[in-house]
Amino acid sequence: MADYTTLLFDRADGVATLTLNRPDKLNSFTTEMHVDLADALAVVSRDAAVRCLLITGAGRGFCAGQDLSDRAVAPGANAPNIGESLEKRYNPLMRALKGLEMPVLCAVNGVAAGAGANLALGCDIVLAARSASFVQPFCRLGLVPDAGGTWTLPRLVGQARATALMMLGDKVTAEQAAQWGMIWRVVDDEALMDEATGLARHLATQPTRGLALIKTALAATWTHGFGDQLDLERDLQTEAGATADYREGVAAFLEKRPPAFKGR
Repeated sequence: MADYTTLLFDRADGVATLTLNRPDKLNSFTTEMHVDLADALAVVSRDAAVRCLLITGAGRGFCAGQDLSDRAVAPGANAPNIGESLEKRYNPLMRALKGLEMPVLCAVNGVAAGAGANLALGCDIVLAARSASFVQPFCRLGLVPDAGGTWTLPRLVGQARATALMMLGDKVTAEQAAQWGMIWRVVDDEALMDEATGLARHLATQPTRGLALIKTALAATWTHGFGDQLDLERDLQTEAGATADYREGVAAFLEKRPPAFKGR
């Protein structure tokens, strides 16, 4: 089992669970956490036994975004190059997360702020505890939302809501997030991890190669015209139809038995 300073990493029943583990700092990002996350996601991507990833946070919050003390500037020193931080850390993180060929779930416990909110919203399916909240506080620092937030949030809630949330920095409750389509479901706090783990284990038993192809199709729909998307569906369906899981699904249906998918 991998040993990280800022993460808890567990693999069982086809599910890898990454728990952000700086609870005294609301799991805010540091350079060290980025290093740990990069390594953990690389491990997950290479492990054929892992067919679903679940991300959550330790303690009373999911992730408060960037730990500003990690970017502290001494008096008279030059300001940090935040764009360089995005290029070296946040952008590779989000690309690696989006590139995983498996379902990625997020269980949001408590506050998800800034890059922490955008990390959560960048996952495929998001469950949130009833006490959870989402906030884009960049405007309070004179900054621009990052970690893919300006791409993800308008697609989830629409341009008008995304603009107001990013310019005002208002907090969105879990219930409101679900009503707006920002997340999949709200769960009572005490049931969050049981619900999330159960869903992750279910997805790990499904035809995960096909689920990865669904992710590919959905990602392309924002830039494709209808004809291009039809062509992509044809190509992806050709690939899906050649998988062992498709053959197993058809055989199980005809034999009236539960399928035993392998993710291949």
